Amino acid sequence: RRVLSDLSSGINAEYGGNTVTEKDFLGSWLLLYFGFTFCPDICPEELEKITETVNLVDNMPNAPKIQPIFLSVDPKRDTPELIKTYLEDFHPRFIGLTGTKQQIKRATKAYRVYYSEGPDVANTNEYIVDHTIVTFLIDPNGQYCQNFGQRYSSEEAAAIIAQKMNDFYHPDDQED
Repeated sequence: RRVLSDLSSGINAEYGGNTVTEKDFLGSWLLLYFGFTFCPDICPEELEKITETVNLVDNMPNAPKIQPIFLSVDPKRDTPELIKTYLEDFHPRFIGLTGTKQQIKRATKAYRVYYSEGPDVANTNEYIVDHTIVTFLIDPNGQYCQNFGQRYSSEEAAAIIAQKMNDFYHPDDQED
């Protein structure tokens, strides 16, 4: 099982360039998405789906809050300030993370997320970053417990998250 410590050692957070570690997120449920702010369609659609999922979970009785996190795979263009502005169109709890190329490579490798910067033929800094389209659910212990690809609706994701939360807090209630 992938653990959060593989992700966040030294990655810069969107708030003032502060560094975060796995300890900053322990105790919280996370929905983690890797993308980039210049993405024309897929990333905004997935972030909107994450927003809807978080809202559905927030409306569940007794469900803990879930923290959505966006981690940029385009550190060359995605500054903390740009990510913060970009995320204002989505859930207000979104945290945006970026880092050096080496930090992003380490984080994507830990989650087996593929990404590749496309060509900048005209040398205008306008390129697409091809990347894996998946959202990861991380439990309060920093353990990976589920991923959601494009085919999952926000309703399906919220139902699975509710079950994972129930299993986490009530392990004796699980069926064998």
